[in-house]
Amino acid sequence: MTGFELLLHIVGGVALLLWATRLVRTGILRAFGNRLRRVLGRVIAKRVRAFAIGIGLAALLQSATATALLAMSFAGSGLLQVAPGIALMLGADVGSTLVVQALSFDLSWLSPALLSLGVVLFLSSEKRTVRQVGRIVIGLGLMLLSLKLIVTASEPLRDSPTLQTVIGSLSGDPLMALLVAALVTWLAHSSVAMVLLIMSLAGIGVIPVGLGMVLVLGANVGSSLIPLALTAHGAPLVRRIPLGNLLFRLAAALLVLPFLEPLLPGLAASAAGAARQIANFHTAFNLGLALLFLPGVGLMARLTERLLPEPAATLPEGAGSRPSALDPTALDHPHLALSGAARELLRMADTVETMLRYALNALRHPSKELTAWIGRLDDDVDATHDAIKLYLAELSRRALSEEQSRRVLEMHSFAINLEHIGDIVEKSLLDLVEKKRRTGAEFSEAGWSEIAALHGRLLENMQLAITVFISGDLESARQLVAEKERFRALERQSSRSHLSRLQHGLSESIETSALHLDLLRDLRHINSHLASVAYPILDQYGELRDSRLKQRPRLEGDAARQGERDPTAPAEREQLQPHG
Repeated sequence: MTGFELLLHIVGGVALLLWATRLVRTGILRAFGNRLRRVLGRVIAKRVRAFAIGIGLAALLQSATATALLAMSFAGSGLLQVAPGIALMLGADVGSTLVVQALSFDLSWLSPALLSLGVVLFLSSEKRTVRQVGRIVIGLGLMLLSLKLIVTASEPLRDSPTLQTVIGSLSGDPLMALLVAALVTWLAHSSVAMVLLIMSLAGIGVIPVGLGMVLVLGANVGSSLIPLALTAHGAPLVRRIPLGNLLFRLAAALLVLPFLEPLLPGLAASAAGAARQIANFHTAFNLGLALLFLPGVGLMARLTERLLPEPAATLPEGAGSRPSALDPTALDHPHLALSGAARELLRMADTVETMLRYALNALRHPSKELTAWIGRLDDDVDATHDAIKLYLAELSRRALSEEQSRRVLEMHSFAINLEHIGDIVEKSLLDLVEKKRRTGAEFSEAGWSEIAALHGRLLENMQLAITVFISGDLESARQLVAEKERFRALERQSSRSHLSRLQHGLSESIETSALHLDLLRDLRHINSHLASVAYPILDQYGELRDSRLKQRPRLEGDAARQGERDPTAPAEREQLQPHG
């Protein structure tokens, strides 16, 4: 085998490993992502609990990075504070080592069985969850297969003089080796894949265990760079969690680096093979890091707040500052005009979502500047709604096909619902913010957790409503309407929980009772407007009932009275036989 062929086989194996890891992660998020978010939103307020959840979540997703992105989405919606978020990340780093531990055993024999089972699950069912479980199983099988390919392709490297020279250079400069591993891990966007690669190379003797330990430290530092880079343009509140995790991991890696040589005998005693020794070191490092730094997550949270303050100037611009997509010259070309109107509607939806997102921040930390800015956004929404309404009215005077006329009506409906949501935020939610600011009342921890969870669910439904508007997909429309019922159930559950806290005399709940119940009502109304986006699509496919009222048996007198009220009723109706 030539050098090029050898390199190609190794790169192919690594690429397959990265793809398989992503396949498992995306399968889990697509199948169970919403459930995970809802469950986590209710239980991650405490640091120790957040740490434990981080372990389980990273082990499930096989990725500390995916866990970090979930944590940052919670932080962005106000559901997760910085200190518990950093604790969650410490747990996620420990959880990802469990995946490495499991794959450090020789499970290559299991790969064909997993691939076969995964393909059968994926192809044998049309159910979304079953297909995603099949995707997960296929990903696990491909991970095992890729590790075997990497090991097989790397064996000739043991006798390569060039590689021995490179390894000697890295072994003599541990700090450079750490930086190289951190860079490669960041580029690969997967610490699990990087550590598995290091294990594979150490297992066949390509790299010594001592250098493997240094590379593992670099992989841990590189993994903490990934979420920080992904949120480089995010709000400071979102970026504080990955920054705190990076500072902890960097400090721990630099602290351990000078003492790796004395650790070698103990590591050799922990397992017979080099690959298992690397896996054990990876786990021990993350466990030690968590035990050392978990008590200090509060101090780290305050440090990140100083390093990344929340400037008032970071508020995004409103919709009014952007050029309009409503081109009057396109009115004689309906397909172009409809495309422009759709773009303007999406801009309007983006502005409304921004209002809704920042309204929770205003409620948590009332600010006259923030409420005034949200009010100006509502002015933008009103102006955009008027412009879209007039543009579509002018377009309706042209000769349109049946499909184009239907699309115009859908756009009218979507614009009206968005404008109503903006009004609820501006006239009702901001009024609640002002009341809270005047009274100085604070929600109870449980009450705020419920509100933040509902708000996060509402933002998810907002994205789903936009997807339904863009795609016109029937299944997405059905899901959006189903979410309306689930949201109402959650709202009723929160109301009952609030009343229970009132009965127990919780002072915070007593002070914020009116605010809490009014806020639940407003969120429910907003969600109802979002669900309305699905109705034209469901009606088009004949998926709507004529009425939500249950049909009941009618007596002869009822039929007679109905005939009196409707003298123009057709003869067929008179021939109906009475029931009961």
